Amino acid sequence: MLSCRSGFNLRVQNQVVDPDSSNDVRGGMLGQYVMNGGEGPNSYAQNSSYQGGVIDVAKPILEEEISRKLDIKHISSTFRIADFGCSTGRNSFAAMQIIVEAIKRKFETDGKVMQIPDFQVFFNDKVTNDFNTLFSSLPPQGLYHVTGVPGSFHSRLLPRASLHFGYSCFSLHWLSEVPKAVLDNTSPAWNSGKVHYFGARREVCEEYANQYAKDIKSFLDSRAEELVPGGLMALLVPAVPASWNPNSAYTVLTEVYHLGSCLVDMAKKGRFYEDKIDSFNYSVYFPVPQELKAIIEKSDNYIMERMEILDNPGKRSLTGPKERASYLRAVNEGMLVNHFGTEIMDELFDRYTKKLKASPLFSDPNSDKTILIFVLLQRKPIMFF
Repeated sequence: MLSCRSGFNLRVQNQVVDPDSSNDVRGGMLGQYVMNGGEGPNSYAQNSSYQGGVIDVAKPILEEEISRKLDIKHISSTFRIADFGCSTGRNSFAAMQIIVEAIKRKFETDGKVMQIPDFQVFFNDKVTNDFNTLFSSLPPQGLYHVTGVPGSFHSRLLPRASLHFGYSCFSLHWLSEVPKAVLDNTSPAWNSGKVHYFGARREVCEEYANQYAKDIKSFLDSRAEELVPGGLMALLVPAVPASWNPNSAYTVLTEVYHLGSCLVDMAKKGRFYEDKIDSFNYSVYFPVPQELKAIIEKSDNYIMERMEILDNPGKRSLTGPKERASYLRAVNEGMLVNHFGTEIMDELFDRYTKKLKASPLFSDPNSDKTILIFVLLQRKPIMFF
């Protein structure tokens, strides 16, 4: 819970629902929120170079670990890979190519060229993800066969013991739901006037941390049923250092804080009712490394083969406040529109850009101290008694 400690004061939720939906935001149900689809100027496809930088830094690690740890002795005619949280595909395609080519080299190095299998890739994201853009953007090389798997990765998605390699990048910070207590005005954890846990009261931080631990456990338990014994899973999780000085650096938490402060400012100016803030919390959580490690180590289903802290070179693609605002809009606009409507979006992100410009920190990408946690897990053999 070190990631909760800061001098800032704010609250979060990515879970906003359509007013016509049966899912009530105050009940904590996750809305049908996804990244901006299509190829337009505000799309995720055009504004995800920050996330794409993860692939560059992870490439040599993925190649090394596949070469060292992948057991190919019992692979039959099809090798199955899944990307959990693929979005519209541009970054996912790069990762899948790296993984497939590394597996092929493993077969070649082991003298099994004639046994190289066909590859099937499962692209998973929420039901409302823009799968049309994903499928229409597929690379032409034909390295693998493609299957779309819509649904929440916090639950089972694939047949038992059918998956050889799991992968998830920049996705596991999303919670399955906003902690119910932070939306309950009778709870000590009610997060009134804020949109995230960053800098909030201890009770709010604890609710978010507990929800995160619960969701990571659900993810790991679901994948344990889907992975074959000995199968591998690579996770790239955005996180924050155990300590950092918000006066001289920023992280993704700072960005969420500033976006939330813009919403609060707009409510105070009468752009919408202030109770809209009280019913809105981002359902995201960014752990510190030891926190994630402790959650994973509680699982009896995996061997942790590697855990490493990485720096994201993609941060250098966000050269200024305007680029940072575009990246954040591509990620968050769907959620914000569901709760606040479309009419305030241009004003909101204009305010956000100006707020970043007013801070000299955001003119220097090297001031971004957000980190990435690389984790490689191996599914333990299933023991029968």
